Amino acid sequence: MPWGVLEKSPEENDCCDLMSLKFPSDLEELRELAEFLQYYKQEHQSYVLLLFCAAYLYKQSFAIPGSSFLNILAGALFGPWMGLLLCSALTSVGATCCYLLSRAFGKQLVVYWFPDKVAMLQRKVEENRSCLFFFLLFLRLFPMTPNWFLNLASPIVNIPVSQFFFSVLIGLIPYNFICVQTGAILSQITSLDAIFSWGTLLKLLATAMVALIPGTLIKQFSQTHLKLDEKDQSVCLLNGRKST
Repeated sequence: MPWGVLEKSPEENDCCDLMSLKFPSDLEELRELAEFLQYYKQEHQSYVLLLFCAAYLYKQSFAIPGSSFLNILAGALFGPWMGLLLCSALTSVGATCCYLLSRAFGKQLVVYWFPDKVAMLQRKVEENRSCLFFFLLFLRLFPMTPNWFLNLASPIVNIPVSQFFFSVLIGLIPYNFICVQTGAILSQITSLDAIFSWGTLLKLLATAMVALIPGTLIKQFSQTHLKLDEKDQSVCLLNGRKST
């Protein structure tokens, strides 16, 4: 899906006049896009920021998987902390837009195409209604179903929009943190040797350790307060990926 077309700087017109922007589908496309936007950002920072926000909200609002590439891109373009703040805000706002669109137009379609998943989620929500917010955090940290499905199905199972918003904002911070930090680190690497340097490896290890802390706390809470099946409690060991 193209983002649009941007004019390149006069210094680059010898190569080509225009560059088509699209969502990256692999690391090579991500690297090329990051290099171009970093160059363009030097004189058009506000435009690049607006373009990034619009693309991110588009993917989140319409439940299009693959926002991990945009999280990594945010780290490369805006740095680790600005990128994390930006991605956390855009993730929660975009997911809430998806929630509202599903509540207004998509209920029948979601129930029709995913009846078993909706029924399972409904049952779990009712069982954990007394501590619903922490259950939602558990689902974001250790998803039994993809995050895009949670965004679509939450209004159907009567999850309040306020709890939905803050569970996304807080629950996806570790995931966003890893992606953004990785993007920020990789953007500073200029050779393959630098990838395997002790400095880079220690930064990546520290990022992973910090991101594990919230998940460990929620897991301990879930074992004593949430009503989960054994399969649900072991999902963190079986599911190492997120689909956002």
